[in-house]
Amino acid sequence: MTPSTPQATSLADRIASAPISWGVCEVPGWGVQLSPERVLTEMRELGVVATEFGPDDFLPAAPSEKAETLRAHGLSAVGGFVPVILHDASVDPVPAIEAELESFVAAGATRLVLSADTGQVGYDSRPTLTDEQRTTLFANLDRLAEVASAHGIVASLHPHVGTMIESTDDVNRVLAGSSIGLCLDTGHLLIGGTDPVDLAARHADRIAHVHLKDVRVDVAKRVQAGELTYTDAVGQGLYAPLGDGDIDIAAIVRSLEAAGYTGYYVLEQDTILTSEPATDAGPLTDVRRSLDFMTGIALP
Repeated sequence: MTPSTPQATSLADRIASAPISWGVCEVPGWGVQLSPERVLTEMRELGVVATEFGPDDFLPAAPSEKAETLRAHGLSAVGGFVPVILHDASVDPVPAIEAELESFVAAGATRLVLSADTGQVGYDSRPTLTDEQRTTLFANLDRLAEVASAHGIVASLHPHVGTMIESTDDVNRVLAGSSIGLCLDTGHLLIGGTDPVDLAARHADRIAHVHLKDVRVDVAKRVQAGELTYTDAVGQGLYAPLGDGDIDIAAIVRSLEAAGYTGYYVLEQDTILTSEPATDAGPLTDVRRSLDFMTGIALP
């Protein structure tokens, strides 16, 4: 079966969102967690057409119920971010991913976003890969890409702070040692030391999915210097609405569109909420700013 792509080809119809922009996260203790009803309703109020699933406990676990929840809110399913241990030869990731894909198929989702989980809680530290573990990781990436493809789903690897694939060297090794596509997450790449504008321009053929984050570089530098943990940085406003930070998001979009990218652009402004926002306030206002920025990008 050939992996599918979003049916819509216009840029506006390929802008999606994710629950993390509303502070919904898989990490224990990650601030106030808003209800699915509020998050999904606000997405539709903003005109968002599609969303990623969010963490395991956000939507119903049963594939049919998960799919119906999104349909009831008028949202298409993009797919989702799935942390999985890939570097441990004693752990076979295929059964767990096969189980995850049941929900993807039921909802008509097309994108599986893998992260190379460390096995630790959170994203504030990570161990170092041995050569043997790296070989195992790359082999598992290729296996999982094939498993997903058999279901009509495109798998990608998400370089992510606090995972086994974070740095520029990590990214380059994945590009050379595996055939899987990348999820170009502009924020995590920058914090890990990779220029996302350059990566999008040089390796557009390997970009299978996109998470758009704008970053306040002064805060990012404090993470890189070890002055702030990643979690603390998010709480201190590491991510800004698109166009309000220091990444040239428009250049990335133009570069990928010129190269023929037809996938989703998922707006992800990770945030940590300390209280339930008032109606028509909080994350909704930031996502609205990001949507306005995206629809204002002039393409050739």
